[in-house]
Amino acid sequence: MDVTITSFGYLHDAAPAADLTIDLRHHFRDPHVSPQLRYMTANDEPVRAAVLATPGIRQLVDAAAVAVTAFAAGPSAGTVSVASGCAGGRHRAPTFARALATRLAEAGHTVTVTHRDLDKPVVQR
Repeated sequence: MDVTITSFGYLHDAAPAADLTIDLRHHFRDPHVSPQLRYMTANDEPVRAAVLATPGIRQLVDAAAVAVTAFAAGPSAGTVSVASGCAGGRHRAPTFARALATRLAEAGHTVTVTHRDLDKPVVQR
């Protein structure tokens, strides 16, 4: 099954259309609050480590993988789309998207990942 995953930031634009949308804003700590991580992105190991060390995030990756597999098992053929969103789209959402992509690829899915807002400027709030 083909899966597309798009990470994004709610503060930049509306969530993209998807079969499954994961909103990481309210339940997982934002690396943006750390001055050391604020201007980094999910391309940087310290950001990925901080996000993946957040309690519950790995269980959410596993649950999302189960949900994607359920969509893929449905009667309609086609690509399953997942959107992963956080506030700015630079830390939590792209890290989650990459972790989910790895998990799905290991399960035999063909996965394409796009980071809509990863390279946009830090949102000042």
